[in-house]
Amino acid sequence: RKKLKSTSKYIYQTLFLNGENSDIKICALGEEWNLHKIYLCQSGYFSSMFSGSWKESSMNVIELEIPDQNIDVEALQVAFGSLYRDDVLINPSRVVALLAAACMLQLDGLIQQCGETMKETITAQTVCGYYNSAGTYGLDSVKKKCLEWLLNNLMTHQSVGLFKELSINLMKQLISSSNLFVLQVEMDVYTALKKWMFLQLVPSWNGSFKQVLTEADAWFAERRREFGGDVAFLESAQGSAFVPVFAHLRLQYIISDLASARIVERDALLPSDWLSSVYKQQWFAMLRAEQDNDTGPQEINKEELEGNSMRCGRKLAKDGDYCWRWTGFNFGLDLLVTYTNRYIIFKRNTLNQPCSGSVSLQPRRSIAFRLRLASFDCSGKMICSRTTGYQILTLEKDQEQIVMNLDSRLLTFPLYICCNFLYTSPEKRADS
Repeated sequence: RKKLKSTSKYIYQTLFLNGENSDIKICALGEEWNLHKIYLCQSGYFSSMFSGSWKESSMNVIELEIPDQNIDVEALQVAFGSLYRDDVLINPSRVVALLAAACMLQLDGLIQQCGETMKETITAQTVCGYYNSAGTYGLDSVKKKCLEWLLNNLMTHQSVGLFKELSINLMKQLISSSNLFVLQVEMDVYTALKKWMFLQLVPSWNGSFKQVLTEADAWFAERRREFGGDVAFLESAQGSAFVPVFAHLRLQYIISDLASARIVERDALLPSDWLSSVYKQQWFAMLRAEQDNDTGPQEINKEELEGNSMRCGRKLAKDGDYCWRWTGFNFGLDLLVTYTNRYIIFKRNTLNQPCSGSVSLQPRRSIAFRLRLASFDCSGKMICSRTTGYQILTLEKDQEQIVMNLDSRLLTFPLYICCNFLYTSPEKRADS
């Protein structure tokens, strides 16, 4: 036997598409829809229109003003059609236009469905558009999801298109966050910002992303020649808008590496007083570690950790045994990180292995840290994650400590490891 057409499909075809027994005509954007007041009243917009003393309540033809440029005929077609059917299939490429129409018509169910579609389809290509639309139409949960995606993927999904779309205010939020997944060290954040600023200033540039750094260096070098070498780029009229973003770089972890410090000095993007204050801060921190027996943080200071901790990360492409250290002067604590047999191990290297910098011989040294692990699918959506939370770890000479034991759910590669560290006592750092 032939299956009878469902009531929902019959209503959609007969009443909406064919317009049978229509008692009202809606006109907008040069199109007309023969609809039914009883169905339109599901919309808060039309319910108010028909139930009050508005002149439209007795009209058979209504001309809608569409003030939102995001709304087009196709979006209105889907929005009106949603009143006549149970399910709406939302194309991600059309979701912003449909959301705009749903908000104008006050269709709460469709607004919610648009929000869920957006959260499920965040990619490098959609994230900025979704973030901005979520702000415009009041979808806070979508905004939050987009921000999380960017914090997790900014350093691994860089592209010309994404960097052109990232606004100054949004980039400021990302760079200031302790939750930014940094790969590998803070210097890489500086390099990303240099590329981003170039693409913001020269939006017509359309080469490949591999060429951006070379082009950016050449462009900023030309600006240095124009300024005569006395003015940092951020002090210029062109650069002043970017000061709030660069101000959130954790420069103390950039100038502690010689090669990085030389690049920053050569670029002359940052005001000299920014750098001189950081050099002074780090010099006093080193003296305290060397001469005042600062053995490191003794308690969790969450505000200090979130605002001033060293951010660093590593990508493990496949399972195996790995051992590494993050570059920089860590006040005599040479920390080796090992991944082996599903364990993450920290080791204080003092005598067993060579180290490029000075090594403290104090009997015990402490660090404050937070270790996070995560794996993502190809679009950047998090598959699983785990964190130690903020902890204090005290190590004796050449002592090693297991800081995380991975369960099988986290063994999805590539695996991303991100750490926040404080090597010196926060209250003493604040005194300087």
